[in-house]
Amino acid sequence: MTDVTKTIGEPDSGRSDQLSGSEEPIIAQPASSNFDAAGRYERIDIKPFAVRITRRVITHTFGLWSRISTTIVKRMGWFPRVEPYVGYGTGAYSRLICRTVYAPINRVSGLVQRGIRNAFMVPAAGIRVRISIDNTELRTVQVGVSEAYDAVDNSRAKSSEYAISDVQGYLDLVTERDLTPGVHDVSYVVDGRRPCHAPLYTFPADAEVGIISDVDDTVMVTQVPKLWRAVYNMLFLNPSKRMSVPSMSVFYSKLSEQFPDAPFFYLSTSPWNVESSIRHFIDEHGFPEGPLLLRDLDPRPKTFIPTGVQHKLEFVEQLMADFPRMRFILIGDDGQKDPTTYATIARRYPGRVIAIGIRQLSPGESGRPLQRVTGVTASRPTPVTDVPVFYGLNGVNLMKTMLPYLRNLFK
Repeated sequence: MTDVTKTIGEPDSGRSDQLSGSEEPIIAQPASSNFDAAGRYERIDIKPFAVRITRRVITHTFGLWSRISTTIVKRMGWFPRVEPYVGYGTGAYSRLICRTVYAPINRVSGLVQRGIRNAFMVPAAGIRVRISIDNTELRTVQVGVSEAYDAVDNSRAKSSEYAISDVQGYLDLVTERDLTPGVHDVSYVVDGRRPCHAPLYTFPADAEVGIISDVDDTVMVTQVPKLWRAVYNMLFLNPSKRMSVPSMSVFYSKLSEQFPDAPFFYLSTSPWNVESSIRHFIDEHGFPEGPLLLRDLDPRPKTFIPTGVQHKLEFVEQLMADFPRMRFILIGDDGQKDPTTYATIARRYPGRVIAIGIRQLSPGESGRPLQRVTGVTASRPTPVTDVPVFYGLNGVNLMKTMLPYLRNLFK
């Protein structure tokens, strides 16, 4: 991902990255996604009275902080830029995700840096973004700041050449265009900045198998059950010093060899602010490439902050809908209720889950007093499901049990 800054006041050069030749524009429309849609189980209005009041106070306080911080950074000479995230899709459509934030004139997108520097990004709301895929521009039907939260503003419907970010700076668009399977280039342009780019992974519409993997303590050692350690690792640890779970990259490579057309989707309860750091980790440690699906930690008026379990449930359900013919292998760990979460998915979507792999946390990672004393790793009770569940301390353990089963299943 790159973002080359130009001097304020220069003519906007983004148009050179737009429509090419006789290509017809790509039609796009806003998606009702986890960014701006109120989840069935997370809506504030179904919570107890005390919870509703507390969450609304926090939401209004955060809104006040956003307005104050926006005023401050504008006075400091900061202006909007795009933070692009990896998109995905099939040959018929694509889902594009990005966020507009305020940044100094010399700040570029996608930098790999300590999480504390990304944690306090100031969202830039209502910013016009021009988008193109492989130099063919998007035309959007969006007419409001956010169709899910804000009233339609007809004054914003003057042009379809750009999309408008929502109140927290997010843009989540679904495009309609046949694309060949592979990696495509998406360009994002806002006034005063040169284009920044992100990959778009296009998967075959007839792909039979997909892999959905947790990130925290499944592929990357984060020690999420230890809250203080997880916060330190996310905010202050040098990204280059993050450790991979032993042999998990080898296990994933074997899965990729067995299912060469299978896409890998990575789920994490980490915020979108640290997307670039996790992306760098996946590349550096040899894990198969694929889209990251992270969490928005900004309190929302209707849903507040989705829990980690609900975040994973909603995104897995979204992938089930995005790829209705695909069956999935689910991989997680036993430190964040992944066994129960994945079993819930298997029950909701009979026949869509092939197998579940659960990496067991060591006593030191789990933070459970009994395990630390005994030195024994004990998983939570295996959830009730018709789908086979495989447990292992690392990638080698899971390879010995899951791979033979999958080979026999797909003979």
